[in-house]
Amino acid sequence: MKHLSKFLVVAVAFCLYAPLPAHALDDTPANRATQADYYLTMVPPQALLSDMTEKISATLPPELRQQFKAQMGKNLDINAVTSLMRSAMIKNFSADEMKALGDFYGSAVGKSAMAKMGNYMADAMPQMMAELAKARALTQEQMQAK
Repeated sequence: MKHLSKFLVVAVAFCLYAPLPAHALDDTPANRATQADYYLTMVPPQALLSDMTEKISATLPPELRQQFKAQMGKNLDINAVTSLMRSAMIKNFSADEMKALGDFYGSAVGKSAMAKMGNYMADAMPQMMAELAKARALTQEQMQAK
């Protein structure tokens, strides 16, 4: 009886203090839409596009940068881009996945990582595009040779 009492105390303590598993969201269209909206609140498309425009403008001659940024800001339909992003997220991610992405990118470390994403893309993209172009050209040559 003495051992059973100790076991029960330990079991109850474990149940009370162990973290509860996260409750999975029902993966319904409504929950996907809600979580897509949550993600887009945590990672506003306007901020992403502004950062992207800034990085692209840095590749231009200095005298053209301001004009480029102004024109991009005027010509880009942010509502259309946001709608496209939202639709693609709802189609491709579950409600739980979007919630996890929103939670991460809404956190301090997620915001820090996202702030570095533009620099990462600026560093990696030119070389990635060159490698893709090289592979594409080689593939086309090989396909034409057959």
